[in-house]
Amino acid sequence: MADDTRWLDEEEQRTWRSFMLATRLLWDQFERDLQRTSRMPMAYYEVLVRLSEAPERTMRMSDLAQLSQNSRSRLSHAVARMEESGWVRRESCPSDRRGAMAVLTDEGFRLLEETAPLHVTSVRAHLFDALPPADLDELRRLSELLLTHLSTVGVLCPSLLPGVADLPEESAVPG
Repeated sequence: MADDTRWLDEEEQRTWRSFMLATRLLWDQFERDLQRTSRMPMAYYEVLVRLSEAPERTMRMSDLAQLSQNSRSRLSHAVARMEESGWVRRESCPSDRRGAMAVLTDEGFRLLEETAPLHVTSVRAHLFDALPPADLDELRRLSELLLTHLSTVGVLCPSLLPGVADLPEESAVPG
């Protein structure tokens, strides 16, 4: 059997490794900063943010899992821990007895209000202030292209891409 693998050339290898290491280190830095300032993992912070943006600060657990890119079991475990802390509560789903809703409590919302400025400071310091404005436009454009591509191969639901799903045709990734 012939090997028809399209191996990365030297420039592609350099691009791949730079991208992989930069994104990993960036997320690790955000995680460290959030843990240091609020003793909360990024996964919990994202759940609190998503709930704060939902109508009545309430979202069906399955939708929250998809939106936060968590498995249902991982989200269920995280919500259980946040329930113990008083940040969220579960309620039964009014339209489906098998479903559950996650609700951001007032205490969870207050925690988010305290934590958000610290997280934004970290994001600004390690992403926005680290790049010239023209490069930020390019980073957003490339990120949107990757998100659009990933939604076409089933990794990400297109409905999770507000604003990205409406990209002009010329920015679409060729099939």
